[in-house]
Amino acid sequence: MIKSMTGFAADKGSEGGYNWSWDLRGVNGKGLDLRLRVPDWIEGLEPALRETLGKSLSRGNVTLSLRVTREESGGQLAVNESALNSAIAALKRIEAEAMEQGLSLAPSTPSDILTLRGIYEASTTDSESKTLLPKLVQEAAQLLVAFQDMRAREGAALARILTRQLNEIADLVQAAQDAATARRAEAAISLKSALARVLDNLDNVDPDRVAQELAIIAVKTDVTEELDRLRAHVDAARELLGVNGPVGRKFDFLMQEFNREANTLCSKAQSPALTRIGLEMKTLIDQMREQVQNVE
Repeated sequence: MIKSMTGFAADKGSEGGYNWSWDLRGVNGKGLDLRLRVPDWIEGLEPALRETLGKSLSRGNVTLSLRVTREESGGQLAVNESALNSAIAALKRIEAEAMEQGLSLAPSTPSDILTLRGIYEASTTDSESKTLLPKLVQEAAQLLVAFQDMRAREGAALARILTRQLNEIADLVQAAQDAATARRAEAAISLKSALARVLDNLDNVDPDRVAQELAIIAVKTDVTEELDRLRAHVDAARELLGVNGPVGRKFDFLMQEFNREANTLCSKAQSPALTRIGLEMKTLIDQMREQVQNVE
């Protein structure tokens, strides 16, 4: 069964004085775009998470966020040297710019700097980081299961919508067939009448050549091939709905073919009834294309 590219999952966990929260969400995309926002102090976490997600996902813009905090009672606080140097450099630039503009700023105190986010933080040992890594990777796999379950439910809803739309297209194809059959009888009478008028009003006209030209016109307005291809596309789309695995790109291509045949049907219609059916079909195909954009 098809899956949707839309999904969401969230979870929380804790261990060894640390608390964390997960947020995994996905929307439609042409390919697979993974965006991870995870703590960089847990060595090896991001590549491990990318590998876990990459094995199960094939399409969509997917964002995974992990926020890890430490309980106040755990560990000792330490100064983040990199963050401190960046903050001091930024303050120097601000003070220099203010002096050039003739502005007077109150001097910054050490306590002001320490209150900046990321300057003063709980120190983390390598052993704590290594302990957290397997736990977090395991939880990410469980989070991914919940995420995939939601995508499957969304996909089932999509499948129901697409099935209904395919049934409607099949009905329109049959209606077009009936209209084309009725038009064929009318067209034969019209062509014979046209041929008779030409022969009556012109001298030295080759009847065989005129009949040949009229036959060519009849062939150019025949929609049998278009209707046959539309039926084949309906069957192919129904088969895709039952396939386990990513089929979004195949659906995208199939919708282009649906649209191509519907356009040709309208251009060959030569009757109000067939034109109306072709336009209804184009509207329905456009609606299907919007739904297909979210199929994995």
